[in-house]
Amino acid sequence: MNLDQQIDQVISPITGVISDVIFFSLNIAGLDVPVIAFWLITAGFIFSLYFRFPNIRYFGLALRIVRGRYTRDDEPGDLTHFQALSAALSGTVGIGNIAGVAVAISIGGPGAMFWMILAGLLGMATKMVECTLGVAYRRINADGTVSGGPMYYIHKGLAERGFARLGVFLASLFAVFGIVASLTLFQVNQAFTQFSVVTGVQNGLAFGIIIAFTVGVVIIAGVRVIGVVAQALVPLMSFIYLATGVIILCLHVEQVPAAFVSIVVEAFAPEGVSGGVIGAMIIGLQRAAYSNESGIGSAAIAHSAVKTREPSSEGLVALLEPFIDTIVVSTMTALIVIVTGAYKIQGLSGIEITSAAYASVFPWFPKILAIAVVLFAYTTMLTWSYYGVKCWTYLAGESYWTDLGYKIVYCLLLSTGAVISMNAALEFVDAMFFAMAIPNVIALYILGPQVKREIEGYVARIRNGEIRRVGKLPGSAD
Repeated sequence: MNLDQQIDQVISPITGVISDVIFFSLNIAGLDVPVIAFWLITAGFIFSLYFRFPNIRYFGLALRIVRGRYTRDDEPGDLTHFQALSAALSGTVGIGNIAGVAVAISIGGPGAMFWMILAGLLGMATKMVECTLGVAYRRINADGTVSGGPMYYIHKGLAERGFARLGVFLASLFAVFGIVASLTLFQVNQAFTQFSVVTGVQNGLAFGIIIAFTVGVVIIAGVRVIGVVAQALVPLMSFIYLATGVIILCLHVEQVPAAFVSIVVEAFAPEGVSGGVIGAMIIGLQRAAYSNESGIGSAAIAHSAVKTREPSSEGLVALLEPFIDTIVVSTMTALIVIVTGAYKIQGLSGIEITSAAYASVFPWFPKILAIAVVLFAYTTMLTWSYYGVKCWTYLAGESYWTDLGYKIVYCLLLSTGAVISMNAALEFVDAMFFAMAIPNVIALYILGPQVKREIEGYVARIRNGEIRRVGKLPGSAD
């Protein structure tokens, strides 16, 4: 028995209990539905109704805001709206869209994607609420940097409403969950898997050390550098992945309508419902098919660093995140997997399915996919390291040494991601990820009315001209 197996054997009983609690399931119509999935989807449904479907009403305004139409250069914060959105997307767009979608479809058929799209649409409202609060309750530190996220709006927001002790408890609970969830070992593991398949390299430890070093160089420099790197890499990676996907769909254009029909029709067939609920809610939850993270609260940490005096402006920008992540990138993956029939190939799983789908048209694409996967995983690690350090400094206090100490430990643990086979440890990290949703969503319900006043007031001031555009892009007509 090797060291990994020994550690796995020791922690399995503990992590098994915790995982069973977090992913506790109810049998509904013969299906095991995790309560945590119901918790997240219900929040999205309630906020969509409460805010009268902001994913539709405010979509155009959100696009104008992310282009900097209503934000001045001298506003407080670390990142532009576009950089904040890119940083948050770098933590969500990635392996979940490439591998998790394929897993869900291979389990439940094309109908699984229907439920993922629905969850993405509903999640846009949840993301708007949590990111508005993230900016509203953020703290500007003495050095000009920003600390924000659920820890702060849970703590301060609930205290303002007479629930000070509950706020401290829930905020601390969220921070503890966030520290564990930030260990993106699965990202390193999957990146090495694809890299190894393409190159034949088997030295996982060397791969992990190189990844950890390159992550450390960026995260020690701070969130501004993370934002710049994410701004450069996320659009580039997404463009390459989507552009190649569009070519594949054009080559299979006659099959695309049938693929869409199968997604809708099979969503309500027994196999489709099973795949939608179990695939998109269990596999998707545990392996980031629900990668938009709506309701988890993590993205609010990144969005809190935005340059703005208007919390609602970033809340509206944030609703674009689930749209890009799930409606665009994940749906593209699903259509490609369906039209090429790759999900039916026996013996393939996860990222291998997506790789085979692309390779059916472009035999050389697995090499490009390996690069994309490594970069997707890399940017996810950057963002989640930032989430983790903010959770840690909330508990331990803001200082240079507490910040640096966490980052060093994070990189050391990250370097082991390509060689470990500790399933229990990975399950524990997953459980902590979704555990973050419990204190976060409780706070969102309590603070929702405040967000509604913020959003409606901000939109009204734009419409009556009180908030004016700061400029137009060259050649722009709007």
